[in-house]
Amino acid sequence: MKGDVIIVEEHHRTAAAKIAAEIEDSIRATARTYTISVAGESGSGKSETGKALKEEIEKLGFRAEVLQQDDYFVLPPKSNDAKRREDITWVGAQEVRTELLDEHLAAAQRGEKSITKPLVIYDEDRITEEEMSLEGIEVLIAEGTYTTLLDHVDTRVFINRNRLETLESRKKRGREEIEPFLEEVLEIEHDIISKHITRADIVITRDYDVQL
Repeated sequence: MKGDVIIVEEHHRTAAAKIAAEIEDSIRATARTYTISVAGESGSGKSETGKALKEEIEKLGFRAEVLQQDDYFVLPPKSNDAKRREDITWVGAQEVRTELLDEHLAAAQRGEKSITKPLVIYDEDRITEEEMSLEGIEVLIAEGTYTTLLDHVDTRVFINRNRLETLESRKKRGREEIEPFLEEVLEIEHDIISKHITRADIVITRDYDVQL
């Protein structure tokens, strides 16, 4: 997403290094593009961990890229917020074009040369498109709240931190105002997303320890 702020800190890098080391052999043994998802609740560190994981994997000699679920929302950010306020039942996986994101992972696995993906322009509250080359990409990482649900994933990483534990991270990122309605949204998301941990291969704990 254009205009997003991603602050990678040492605990993100430490966790990413452990994960990269754990899956290195699997990446090398896979003849096609290897796919990873990084999921968790809002503010849990998905974007930061995804970026750190890309960097750690590249240190191992692989070319990696990240797909942000934020680009795959049905509506751009401010419009999506307005829709939620109009109808709170809008909150959930239906907000996201998960099938398209999953298809783009599948395209990478099939060896396609490129994808045409959505791109959110945050400040302008609009969604456009961009062509993304897949040539030479050996590892593709999808990060976002609902990415554990995707099918075309080789390794699923889940960050097990709830809305109260992520408060400081959300304040640092400063994307949304901390207010009662947002906390209501996050509580609904928690009820949905926390159940996805059962699909995870690797779990990052509330203290950012890695459980392999």
